[in-house]
Amino acid sequence: MVVLTPLPLVIAANAAVGRRWAHLAIGILAWVSAGVTFLIGALDLAGAGRAAGGPSTQSPVPVDVGIMVSAAIAAGLASKPLRERVARFLPIDPDNPVHALALVLAVLLFGTQLTSIVFANLSASSQSALTLGDLISQEAPFLILAAAGVGLFMRRNLSQAAERLGLVAPAWWQVVLAVASAGAFFAFGLGMDWLSHTWTPDVARQVASTTSRLFGGLGTPLGIAALALAPGICEEIMFRGALQPRLGLIATALLFTCIHTQYGLSLDALSVFVIALGLGLIRKFTNTTTSAICHITYNLIVGLAGIGLVGSQLQVGIVIAIELVLLAVSAYAIWSNRRRAVLPANP
Repeated sequence: MVVLTPLPLVIAANAAVGRRWAHLAIGILAWVSAGVTFLIGALDLAGAGRAAGGPSTQSPVPVDVGIMVSAAIAAGLASKPLRERVARFLPIDPDNPVHALALVLAVLLFGTQLTSIVFANLSASSQSALTLGDLISQEAPFLILAAAGVGLFMRRNLSQAAERLGLVAPAWWQVVLAVASAGAFFAFGLGMDWLSHTWTPDVARQVASTTSRLFGGLGTPLGIAALALAPGICEEIMFRGALQPRLGLIATALLFTCIHTQYGLSLDALSVFVIALGLGLIRKFTNTTTSAICHITYNLIVGLAGIGLVGSQLQVGIVIAIELVLLAVSAYAIWSNRRRAVLPANP
């Protein structure tokens, strides 16, 4: 539920859109967000200093310093000239309080999570096994923040918010594309996992142990369904639906990767980043509904493979055959749609 901490700020930013005091609101929101984060890092650093010499499973000083540096950078975004420079590279409006706050929070998230990933010890992670309730409470805040971010019931009604988030009915070929892409992502993930065990076996074992501990309790049919649906819906609406149109493809993919701290610094994390780019491209050229279907299907395949329902040579062969057919149908549908779009201009 920590994800919901900035919710009051998001609501305030929406209330400030179009107001004469919007620029003042941007400064206040940026400084409050950065100031609270800096204070957390400073207080933790002071505690780490007093506890020096005791047992530690993490490098507290680098983590806390990283949090403070991230907060200082985020505070700088209260400056309009700096936001205008950022707007040359990202599709944001530097005068929009919601866009400015999104940028500030993105810097804080990236900086704090990256610092934690770099200096955290995977083998010493204290995260316990997730229950179904834990999973829902972990994912639902993304959906709530996304809805609040686009101004649901404040600046937009339900249909307008859905359109802004890219939640539209997909065409038949987009559903096929989503399922085919999920299969391709799964194959890519298997390849990266093999490389991880070959090149970095110690890290791979730590990642496997951490993920097994986190998700081992969700190996039931209900748990697998929840693991497929909850992240597939909530994370896609937040990252591909709400953030990507404002922060761009690469920045959104980096943020998405950063929330998956269980992979640490590993080839598995690189795999998550590449898959995030793929989901982002699906969102860019289709819609969020299609990327969500892809994400859900991918998670479902991973879950089924994890309990051994997909693993024999015959099953793998059938899956590969289906995947090739889906890819062929997707390629034909994309080619056909582009051809129809070009024909009127070139009779």
